Amino acid sequence: MLQIYGIKNCGSVKKALQFFDTHDIPYVFHDFKTAPVNEEKILSWLSKSNLSVLLNTKGTTYRTLNLKALALNDNEKIRWMGEHNLLIKRPVIEYGDQVIVGYEQSHYEGIFLS
Repeated sequence: MLQIYGIKNCGSVKKALQFFDTHDIPYVFHDFKTAPVNEEKILSWLSKSNLSVLLNTKGTTYRTLNLKALALNDNEKIRWMGEHNLLIKRPVIEYGDQVIVGYEQSHYEGIFLS
């Protein structure tokens, strides 16, 4: 079963959940705010995705924490993501052996409807 990680009020997460609901695709939703993920989970995602994809450098949390000015290395970025899950681009979907980050309808259609 699909595992979807994110926050309920995120626009991309809302679109993803609507996509799965519309197509009757079952999933389990994990809310970062009530069940944060740790560095171990992030590292498991990074074994199937890239840090540049998973770290949300365009979000409010990244700007508020002023992380760009810190010139973090990859390990430090991962540590920050573990401490502040809102730095993770959303949604993160575990599907079989894949990790899909973000929402793009045509990409979802190719993966989940074919």
